Amino acid sequence: MRDMHRERLGATPIRFHRQRREVCFIVKERRLGHEVEEPVIIPWESLMAWAVEGYGATQYGTTRQYGLGIGYAHPKTGKWLNTEGLTAGMALSLGEWEVLRAYMEYELNSLDEVQDRLGLRAPGDPPHQGVHTIRNARRKLHQSLRERPSLWRYLYAIGWYFINAMTLWTLPGYLAEREHRLIQQQRPQLKLPEVEEWSKPLPKEQWAKPSEELVRLSAEVRRIRECDPQRPVEEVFAEAYRKEGIEA
Repeated sequence: MRDMHRERLGATPIRFHRQRREVCFIVKERRLGHEVEEPVIIPWESLMAWAVEGYGATQYGTTRQYGLGIGYAHPKTGKWLNTEGLTAGMALSLGEWEVLRAYMEYELNSLDEVQDRLGLRAPGDPPHQGVHTIRNARRKLHQSLRERPSLWRYLYAIGWYFINAMTLWTLPGYLAEREHRLIQQQRPQLKLPEVEEWSKPLPKEQWAKPSEELVRLSAEVRRIRECDPQRPVEEVFAEAYRKEGIEA
């Protein structure tokens, strides 16, 4: 746990600049015995993303792991670099990428537009988990009991209160908020001047435009979705690529 905490404190997030249509990664290298951070800025449309699913065997049985990966070629060296993060399921892997894509394509402007289905984050709440998450879960539990009372819901409520009492009620939320504050306090020390300058907004007349190829693909994706709204998103994009004669 201590190693994971230190890793998060020292991690530099990926930055997405949709006005420039560029993405900034921080690559850490060791030079002359010292760790050096180098910003690598690449065009948004040159990114490659993939959802992964892995199987493993443990003493408890077969387990599955899911993740979202993002890769790119270093513009100077051509070296392939990538990063992957674990998710709780394949749908969440695809969903995380869809949020990034929607943000960069001006279809999404804030976190308030993508509320989670469990209703654990209300409009105006901080984007991170905390005490508000637990209180929203309690409010949603009581609302379901009032609107749709049943024996199973009451049993679930008893179990929910028991589990939260065992975990000292809102203590996990306070610990999550403390972790977030520690990370934010560390952020100013990790800022690079060239990255801060790159992150500044641009006048609207200087905003980058999507390529003609992407505009055609996006139009084809929307057409396929309108014909079959229930079709899995990965199949929609695969068909759009095939009709444009592109191999993904």
